[in-house]
Amino acid sequence: MEIFGTLFIFVFLIAIAALVILVKNCIIIVKQQQAVVIESFGKFSKILNPGLNFIMPIVDTPRQIIRIEKGRTLDGRLYSAPSYSKVIDLRETVYDFPRQNVITKDNVTISINALLYFQIVDPKRAVYQIENLPEAIEKLTQTNLRNLVGQLALDETLVSRDIINDKLREILDKATDKWGVKVNRVELQDIVPPASIQQAMEKEKKAEQDRRATILEAEGIKKSAILTAEGEKMSAINRAEGEKQAEILRAEGVAQARIIEADAEKEAICRIINALADKGKPDQYLIAMKYLETLANITKGDNNKVVYMPYEATGILSSVDGIKQMFDRK
Repeated sequence: MEIFGTLFIFVFLIAIAALVILVKNCIIIVKQQQAVVIESFGKFSKILNPGLNFIMPIVDTPRQIIRIEKGRTLDGRLYSAPSYSKVIDLRETVYDFPRQNVITKDNVTISINALLYFQIVDPKRAVYQIENLPEAIEKLTQTNLRNLVGQLALDETLVSRDIINDKLREILDKATDKWGVKVNRVELQDIVPPASIQQAMEKEKKAEQDRRATILEAEGIKKSAILTAEGEKMSAINRAEGEKQAEILRAEGVAQARIIEADAEKEAICRIINALADKGKPDQYLIAMKYLETLANITKGDNNKVVYMPYEATGILSSVDGIKQMFDRK
């Protein structure tokens, strides 16, 4: 009886263990932004969504997929290794491709490191349409990157990073659509030319900077000379304008002085004419006075050593005598 009791307990424990295993295999908990592909006897059955899910043991089995495990070696290098998992991650995934050599249109070998941001939008196609999704995306990216860079020269490649990113993303997104993958973004991290090319580019850059500095200095000297010439021109114009205004003012002053002098002389003559109107001939008096003033001016100066009388002096003397007679009449 003890043997049968022990055997019963053993069978009972085995049944409990089998039941626990069976229940465990029947229940699958899927986390948010994850999915599980279920197959029935090797054929696609359904996709388990986030939450508590039940499957038929033995009949239903999760399909394993390849995932990429990333890490760093002891010397700091980044590595990626494939691993198998029953869960499909639906979140956006960042894949860092290893650095690769690419030949440009002008036959320069450059090293490029790229980042790819992709997301699985259809778990069924991601499992059944491609065997190794990460490797397929990597090879597809490398091939198309070589094609794009091969159409550009080195200088164009260095300044067209955004254009390459957009074109590569468009190509990859279209090619991976049948795999149930959405490529959101492609980024070229580094574009490294050979050391000799870098030295040549640095020399070219320095020469270009020196050329620009020389041009800027020459332009500065040119502008300075132009401004100086314009300043001298304006200064000369202002001086000429000032001299012109001064000459005009002097001429106006002389003219006004002459007008005032003529008016004064006119007034004097009028007074003389009025004073002599009843005593004689005023015209003879004025002519005689002007003649005498002219003789006085002739004899002025240190160089005038000879004094002579004009040919008509007797007529003038007679006019003076006539003036005397006019004043003696009163």
